[in-house]
Amino acid sequence: MIAESPRSPLCVLARLVPVLAVALLCLWTSPASADFRLCNNTSSRVGIALGYKDAEGWTTEGWWNISSRSCETLLRGTLVARYYYIYAIDYDRGGEWSGQAFMCSRDKEFTIRGTEDCLARGYDRTGYFEVDTGEQRAWTVQLTDAHEQPAQQRVPGLPGTVGPGGVPGLPNSPPGGTPPPTGLPPAPSPPSGSKQ
Repeated sequence: MIAESPRSPLCVLARLVPVLAVALLCLWTSPASADFRLCNNTSSRVGIALGYKDAEGWTTEGWWNISSRSCETLLRGTLVARYYYIYAIDYDRGGEWSGQAFMCSRDKEFTIRGTEDCLARGYDRTGYFEVDTGEQRAWTVQLTDAHEQPAQQRVPGLPGTVGPGGVPGLPNSPPGGTPPPTGLPPAPSPPSGSKQ
């Protein structure tokens, strides 16, 4: 039998195989997704409008139409702000998820720059709720039905002042009920088009 020297091509190749395998695995692995997502954990279809501040100032966008029990990426890439703002409409049972951060919106698909003088510029003035991402690179907001949300449980990504009794993630009115008076016009019918 012939002994192979430690410098033979077969020994060098045998030592390189694990290193090459790790290198290929690193090349094929995609980087972790750093997006702003919203999951509709309700039994209804929902419409979503989003407000945020980027390098160019305040922007509101809508509408993303999200089916029951599904998720949608609203913004792709690493988050550029700590706070984002959401307004959501329950298309099937009525009600909304809203808050005290007033920004512009409209019934049809929109991208609106600036949050001032919404009515004077021909837009609706809508109350969005604040989402504090804690400066994370990625964030997912969970919308839930009232009967799926225990009264004392907090939902990550949702403020504590949304919904009845201060329970986050709940529509502001019971299923089939009329929304409480907010000083805003009634919730519009589902907007035409789908924000992609």
